[in-house]
Amino acid sequence: MGFLIRVLVNGLAIYLVARIVPGIAVSSVLTALGAGLVLGLVNAIVRPILIVLTLPATLLTLGLFLFVLNAFCLWLTSRLVGGFEVHGAWAALAGAFLISAVSWVLNAFVSDRGRIVVVTRR
Repeated sequence: MGFLIRVLVNGLAIYLVARIVPGIAVSSVLTALGAGLVLGLVNAIVRPILIVLTLPATLLTLGLFLFVLNAFCLWLTSRLVGGFEVHGAWAALAGAFLISAVSWVLNAFVSDRGRIVVVTRR
């Protein structure tokens, strides 16, 4: 259940970013959900390998190279999903940053089991 909610969150984030960032286009909501699924799989399979391979560059840039990796994963998703397009490196960087931010905020409220977590202050 948690995976399904995370795919929905990624799809929603992709759809919102396509409406905001020029250079990113999505043809429909269903395409955005498919791109969310593919982006989740790319982040789970390809991204860890790339992080290990580019560790020296990441250390030299004090972690800023991870933004480039996120942009590459978004671009790779656009190559794999028809109807989802990313035009240019700046659009990929801006889109990856915004998708990461939206997903991070929304996933903060969802547990791994798919339950909504209520944050309380003591």
